[in-house]
Amino acid sequence: MLDKLGGIALQPNAIRWLFTPAALKAELLQQIAKAKFAITIAALYLEDDEAGREILTALMAAKANNPQLEVTVLVDFHRARRGLIGHKGDSGNYFMYRKVIEAAEHPIKILGVPVKSREFMGVLHLKGFIIDDAVMYSGASLNNIYLHQGDKYRFDRYHVIESAELARSMRQMVQDYIVSDKAVTSLTQPKESEQLPDKQDVRTLKARLAKAKYDFKPTKIGNRITPVIGLGRKRNKLNKLVIDLVSQSSKSLFICTPYFNPPYILSRALSKHLKQGKRIDIVVGDKTSNDFFIPPEETFSTIGALPYMYEQLLRKFAKRQQWAIESGQLNIHLWKHGRNSYHLKGISADNKLHLITGSNLNPRAWALDLENGLLLQDESNAWTEQFAQEQQHILEHTERLYHYSQLETLNDYPAPVRKIMNRIRRLKADFLLRRIL
Repeated sequence: MLDKLGGIALQPNAIRWLFTPAALKAELLQQIAKAKFAITIAALYLEDDEAGREILTALMAAKANNPQLEVTVLVDFHRARRGLIGHKGDSGNYFMYRKVIEAAEHPIKILGVPVKSREFMGVLHLKGFIIDDAVMYSGASLNNIYLHQGDKYRFDRYHVIESAELARSMRQMVQDYIVSDKAVTSLTQPKESEQLPDKQDVRTLKARLAKAKYDFKPTKIGNRITPVIGLGRKRNKLNKLVIDLVSQSSKSLFICTPYFNPPYILSRALSKHLKQGKRIDIVVGDKTSNDFFIPPEETFSTIGALPYMYEQLLRKFAKRQQWAIESGQLNIHLWKHGRNSYHLKGISADNKLHLITGSNLNPRAWALDLENGLLLQDESNAWTEQFAQEQQHILEHTERLYHYSQLETLNDYPAPVRKIMNRIRRLKADFLLRRIL
């Protein structure tokens, strides 16, 4: 696939690296304020909190100042219509959207995309803030922690690509395959006249989204960038690209993933890579840096067992590959920085091919969620130094794992965690859970 994959020509100075969530927020607000003809935002959610409201206010102001400006926001339908995990009652971000739009002289489009009929079966995990001729790409959604509004942040990757053709291609895909689809619904409808999508249209949406693609005039020479989209196990170009990056790399891989749970085919490809004498660096969050980690002093809930489950999967992998850890071929870096959390994704191969993506590289991303990514092919080594700087920044708050036994076992965990994980084992539900986590 890599040999056949064309891309959009990109000049060396067309890409910028942002290194902090605060920088992402500042850049996003600046780009929104100066937008001239179109803004298209795709994220899992736009939260009803301080940072989310600030972004929404900026979008409304841009539209008010320029009524001809096309503003479209895509979020996951189910995620927008429920409250935060653990919050009861009738709530959801769509209440904020409805209130803001009802008061607006110049409304914008805020659309809910029901990738599957239930949230646990798959969500809109598409990424990209497309503003005029620029694409800001990050795995971040839009809320306080992703944009470092308070004292905590969720660490991600942030890139700004100036390319009219890339922006056009990504915006056109959204229009052709998502905005125009009959299952995609406005989240700003008045309560008394709200029409939800037809259930049959929702059930068949996944088949239509699986056909989505980015159209552009490809080149196969020089530095270039290729947008790729995928949904489902069959004919998923993004999954195929990931496997090809691993199998065709000749020297080294640098992999970031927040939730260590690689699909079997990816795990097998990584093992084969090591057996061939090549190097892998994996940066993954410590369990205390997981989004769902609940400190021992706080009230525990079932969702708090997830970080421990991911740690056990990492421990099993590290135990199988202990020989590679000892030889220096496999370097597992655990990220931890105070009470902050880790959310980075992506793969770099041989310092020449760089995939920036929102995919968590796990079974859920592999089969259930709508994902995309951007592959940068650096034939002239124009971006070698910048990607090296980004990798050093990523590694700043990490410690290398020298032996799998440094990771805790079930017996080391708090009693509520042991109880839940033992119950999962007794019910033999771990295989099913791995597929949806």
